[in-house]
Amino acid sequence: MSDSGDQRVNLLGLTPEELEAFVVGLGEKPYRARQLMVWIYKRWVSDFALMTDLGKELRVKLAATAEIRPPDIVSEHASGDGTRKWLLRAGPSDGREQAIEAVFIPEPGRGTLCISSQVGCALDCSFCSTGAQGFNRNLTTAEIVGQVWLANSRLGSGVAGERVVTNVVLMGMGEPLANYRNVLPALKLFLDDRAFDLSRRRVTLSTSGLVPQLYKLAEDINVALAVSLHAPYDELRDRLVPINRRHPIRELLEACWHYLDAQNGRSITFEYVMLDGVNDSLDDAEALVKLLRGRDAKVNMIPFNPFPGNQFRRSPPERIAAFRDHLNARGVTATVRRTRGDDIDAACGQLAGQVHDRTTVRLGSKMISVGVEA
Repeated sequence: MSDSGDQRVNLLGLTPEELEAFVVGLGEKPYRARQLMVWIYKRWVSDFALMTDLGKELRVKLAATAEIRPPDIVSEHASGDGTRKWLLRAGPSDGREQAIEAVFIPEPGRGTLCISSQVGCALDCSFCSTGAQGFNRNLTTAEIVGQVWLANSRLGSGVAGERVVTNVVLMGMGEPLANYRNVLPALKLFLDDRAFDLSRRRVTLSTSGLVPQLYKLAEDINVALAVSLHAPYDELRDRLVPINRRHPIRELLEACWHYLDAQNGRSITFEYVMLDGVNDSLDDAEALVKLLRGRDAKVNMIPFNPFPGNQFRRSPPERIAAFRDHLNARGVTATVRRTRGDDIDAACGQLAGQVHDRTTVRLGSKMISVGVEA
């Protein structure tokens, strides 16, 4: 819906079947939906008047009943390394403006967009700036898809249909599997050749470990999976990633291996933030080897990115290197993620946005299911 109070339908986020039903409801032939998808997802056009292969009468009807509206930009910041961060309006709550963040990371031969799935996050991971903000609401499918549409339309060189975003990672604000109802159709649009037409290996969902939703995901779609592990022992992970108290490491890994088997996946990436003196010893590395060796697993080591008010420090470079080398020597593939955009608070774990916290109990103090939507 439009924020202006009218009843126009935002076509961003509608599945091909939903879009076809919409145009049929306007008294048009179903094939008009395919034409619309070309304009929306191949040419990044939002003005119906410019859709010249649609009849004038249809364009008038579309202008009166529909819109193509990505999230509004509140601010935009560019890093010295080329990373770009947008603060995007997510509507008011109790009179206070809400906002999410999306980050574009350019690299030779590809452009990765890190997108958000919720306004804030209820999972309360102790090393994450987003979790410190609390949780307000789930994003709609249109708001999720709109982040990718916006980046492509703004970053293109002006050539109609040029796709700048080649990879999409749901690693921004929020826990994607806690917003399953809206995330799943967004994933399908990212893969659909009538929409964004991305390879399943170029769409990555990152989760802290909502095990029931992981099993459901295995039935519904095949995308790359990244799991926020961050500790090789339950006692430590309980403190760093509180959802572990409900779904401990063994249960989480069983769901991961099921996902690989069900989707014939290549491997799962396990994210591991490097915290000085907390989870970065060689004993920790060996415990991680025992969990993952012999499995189709990779470890993506993330140097901790500090934010105000946090207790942790980044592991020294030499300890990060020793941890990586131990994993590789023991048969577990490990790489160290290059930190990008930290000068504009766009690095992993730093996204905060503007969140009016509506949670009454945080996961770090008591286990609840706040913010989880099937």
